[in-house]
Amino acid sequence: MRAHTGIATTDAPVRADARTWLGLAVLACAVLLIAIDATVLDLALPFISADLAPTGVQLLWIIDVYSFAVAGLLVTMGVLGDRIGRRRLLLVGATGFAAASVLAAWAAGPEMLIAARVLQGIAGATLMPATLGLIRHMFADARQRTLAIGVWSAMAAGGAAAGPIVGGWLLEHFWWGSVFLVNLPIMAILVIAAPRLIPESRDPAPGRFDLVGALASLAAVLPLVYAIKESALHGLQPEYLVAGGVGVLAALFFVHRQRTTSSPLLDLSLFAERTFSTAVVANLLSVFALAGVLFFGSQYLQLVLDVSPLTAGLLMLPGTAASALGSLAAGPLTRRLPIGGVLAGSLAAAAAGAGALLALGADGGAGVFVAGFTVVGAGVGVALTLTTDLVVAAAPPDRAGAASAVSETAYELGMALGVAVLGSVVSATYQGRLAELFASNEGLDTLGNLVETARHLPESAAGALLVEGREAFVAGMHSASAATAVILAVTALFTWRMLRRR
Repeated sequence: MRAHTGIATTDAPVRADARTWLGLAVLACAVLLIAIDATVLDLALPFISADLAPTGVQLLWIIDVYSFAVAGLLVTMGVLGDRIGRRRLLLVGATGFAAASVLAAWAAGPEMLIAARVLQGIAGATLMPATLGLIRHMFADARQRTLAIGVWSAMAAGGAAAGPIVGGWLLEHFWWGSVFLVNLPIMAILVIAAPRLIPESRDPAPGRFDLVGALASLAAVLPLVYAIKESALHGLQPEYLVAGGVGVLAALFFVHRQRTTSSPLLDLSLFAERTFSTAVVANLLSVFALAGVLFFGSQYLQLVLDVSPLTAGLLMLPGTAASALGSLAAGPLTRRLPIGGVLAGSLAAAAAGAGALLALGADGGAGVFVAGFTVVGAGVGVALTLTTDLVVAAAPPDRAGAASAVSETAYELGMALGVAVLGSVVSATYQGRLAELFASNEGLDTLGNLVETARHLPESAAGALLVEGREAFVAGMHSASAATAVILAVTALFTWRMLRRR
């Protein structure tokens, strides 16, 4: 089955002009802001806790409800953009995001802040598939589209890295609400410039909107992401297993619904296309690996090497910068080499970077971590651009929003699974090693708790406990790094086999 490109084969596709590239710059600003907003809140949490006094549960919802709303609504919003117009949805989402940011900045209590974060998540879910869908429509030339998606991916990676830095600067000069108000100028630029620079695009014959399918997609993704993220933090609990089971059942119903309804949200026949399905799998597993390394890497730097949060952020900056540069390099690489070879090679490089983390030690290794993480970031950056491009290009242009939502959903699930699965590998190895040394794990179940326990012990006992705990954690990192390297290597071989003729 051939990929649907929506571009005539008898005539060369129209190349983008300067106005189109300016429109891409506007879309890139929106993506950058959404990525920053996903991480900028982390440093503000102590200030929010002191000012609003949320409970522990409320604090978790302040952090997580944004990503839950985004993940659960991506498919619905992607299809909605195809129906009513992607630019229109982008403008509505930008306005809503700005309004929700104002509400969050001046929240009078934790309940109000949680509600504002929900509204931010709903608006954010409109922006991501709308921007990708518009790029698919604006850039008919395949090479230019790959470069444009590379810029899109670079902004996503750069924004995630810039979030803590931007947040730190704002918190040094203003109150915690300023981390939300930074959104307003960029959203104002988007609302003013988008109608002048970005053409409208929509499905000319969308058919009836499948409300039942939309609710089923929400009921599938939201419980699954919730169960995965919470299990990573608190271990397998009955309520998380129930939530995961509900998500799986809803996903099965969603698939059945899409196969039987006359107006499906998603054309599931796309998954029969080798390029599309391979790209979705590679996208998910690439993000899986990157999220896992970020998760245990930040703990390694702060709790094992005992560096400050700012220093840890700076040590991780080369890896995130390499991811952004890799995103931009994907297009030029595919002009000279087969796309299957470039994608498989980038995944193999990321596997080598993960394997290099096996050389980390408990008594030092910042340089090893920076080098390994930089290679992982570069490889994953290339892979994310190419897989996103393949997913978007495989769908007809009038369904670009829905296809973009598939890519974004794979990204969100990959993030959640990476933290949950690889975090569990680290935790299981860590706790197993300590169980061999201590009769009780009270206060020692995580390395953070162990470090806190050591602060209340005499110096000699504290030193011995820290040595044992850090060595156990590094052993867990070695297990997770080896698993990551194997997963990426297998994904590289799978990708090469599926796309080698492309």
